[in-house]
Amino acid sequence: MPIYDPVFYSRLLTETTLAFHIIFATIGVGVPVMIMLAELASIKRKDPYYALLARRWARGFVITVAIGVVTGTAIGLQLSLLWPKFMEIAGQAIALPLFLETFAFFIEAIFLGIYLYTWERLKPMHHLFLLVPVVIGSSASAFFITTVNAFMNTPQGFTLKDGLITNVQPILAMFNPSMPTKVAHVLSSAYMTSAFILAAIAAYSLLRKKGDTLYAKKALKLTITAGLVFAITTAMIGDLSAKFLAHNQPEKLAAAEWHFETTTNAPLVLGGILTENNEVKYALKIPYALSILAGGTPGTEVKGLNDIPKDLRPPLYVHYFFDAMVAIGMFVIFVAICHMWYARQKSRKPYPRWLLAIIVVCGPLSMLGIQCGWFYAEVGRQPWILRGYMKVADAATSSQDVDTMLLLFCLLYMVLALTAVKVLSKLFRKNDVADELIALGIFGGRTKE
Repeated sequence: MPIYDPVFYSRLLTETTLAFHIIFATIGVGVPVMIMLAELASIKRKDPYYALLARRWARGFVITVAIGVVTGTAIGLQLSLLWPKFMEIAGQAIALPLFLETFAFFIEAIFLGIYLYTWERLKPMHHLFLLVPVVIGSSASAFFITTVNAFMNTPQGFTLKDGLITNVQPILAMFNPSMPTKVAHVLSSAYMTSAFILAAIAAYSLLRKKGDTLYAKKALKLTITAGLVFAITTAMIGDLSAKFLAHNQPEKLAAAEWHFETTTNAPLVLGGILTENNEVKYALKIPYALSILAGGTPGTEVKGLNDIPKDLRPPLYVHYFFDAMVAIGMFVIFVAICHMWYARQKSRKPYPRWLLAIIVVCGPLSMLGIQCGWFYAEVGRQPWILRGYMKVADAATSSQDVDTMLLLFCLLYMVLALTAVKVLSKLFRKNDVADELIALGIFGGRTKE
């Protein structure tokens, strides 16, 4: 019989939960920003189409928030159940952001409820102000949780002696060196991904030519424009993140680029395969690019994996996660630029179907980029759960029932996913865009080209 390994199952369950939760967490952080942009455009341009965009997006957002609450609660439980030794050491240091994240969610939930039920009861600008706490609350939740993750990469604000944690400074622990770039990257990528998901929905509507095409075109223009801005911002923050890694977690950057020898003028490695002798084959190498990425100049020295003990090196397959994340980011930027160029043409012809089809693909691709980014972030920290203090293998539970928990949680996530899809599809099928336009007094309902 195979040997039961609670560490393996604990990692697998945590990875499964995080991968599922990040879908709803990303939407929960980014969609409120898009709702605010739509309602702001409605007020500024006096265009009811944008008001309807905000209404419909808000309805779908509520469903994703409900699912996100369940999966977020599961993560909180698993921290204590699966990683008790980690929480015993780090729990005191990270208790503050965990508490504040709950407080931020309460603010978001309270004002979201008020926002949803005051569409016809307040002036448009007053109604928009109600959305500000929702945006702040959702982004603050991401901020506080990400500071916990950043703390695991660059822990500080405590003293560990003989297995006991003393001299805890929660503020110092929360505002650790990893925090600025990690939080900025998480927020900007969530905004970007949500924009492209909504753009994919609009493009799909135009492909089907069902409902009001003017409504879908306005949705596409707003979401693609926002997506491009956030994608460029994410790329810029990613550059700062790479420079941070080069100085603070050099093993993580070296693993991402299969960089073994400490050297200047280091090339950036894209794609390829790695042989048993650590030789890179079939890869595209961009001269000097890794040194420039790490320090801004070709002369920057980049630490190689050969200068890091083998038992402290991250798994080298993180290279593919890093490449996929970067490639997807560059791809969606290119697609957004193509759309904006085409939209500015004077011909005013309908969007070509190939462009709409690519935009539809950009939605799930953006979410895949988020997943790859998180896998790179978490696997790239291995073997540490608390870098420099505690390894993953030393932090896990010794319970013999984690495999059963894994099956039960997977069943839960399947039920939640099917429920979310069914509820969202029924919600929007029963509320046709054209019917809502007529109900709002917008002449014509179904606007034709």
